[in-house]
Amino acid sequence: MLGLEWSQAIELPRVAASATRPAEIRKAWIHRAPQEHVLSLFRAACAGGKPVPAPWWLRALAVGDLASRSDGFRIEDRIAQLLSRRPGWEYVPWASDGESGYWEFMPSERGAAGHANPTTVLNTDRHSGWIDVLPAHSGQAPEPIAVAGLAGLRARLGEFEAVR
Repeated sequence: MLGLEWSQAIELPRVAASATRPAEIRKAWIHRAPQEHVLSLFRAACAGGKPVPAPWWLRALAVGDLASRSDGFRIEDRIAQLLSRRPGWEYVPWASDGESGYWEFMPSERGAAGHANPTTVLNTDRHSGWIDVLPAHSGQAPEPIAVAGLAGLRARLGEFEAVR
């Protein structure tokens, strides 16, 4: 039963597929319910030892690396403000179950370099900069590049956008 309850907690509405920024998909129970209830259900769902689908900010919140859910939302929104103003970046809302979506730099896909997969910016709980960049590639995905927060992303965007 707990697995079903968690599945319903992270379920996004169908309209999320047309979202153009992360704020537009924050309609699941985990986004609206009191933070303490979300954490309690998440911890219960994880008690079996197996990882459960969850957004990066909830995993970071559960281990004490992020102070609040709203801090995670703010990080996603600042990335959206930066990338949505730049040509070539598109938000992809249909990430893995429970995830917040990611950004792709479309000119890096099938451009002069012939990459099958575009440069991708995604949020992570892997480090305290909260941002990973997956370089454009074909075949097996390379290791993500850990970026030092929004300032680090802003400083390196020229480098990431140079791959076409």
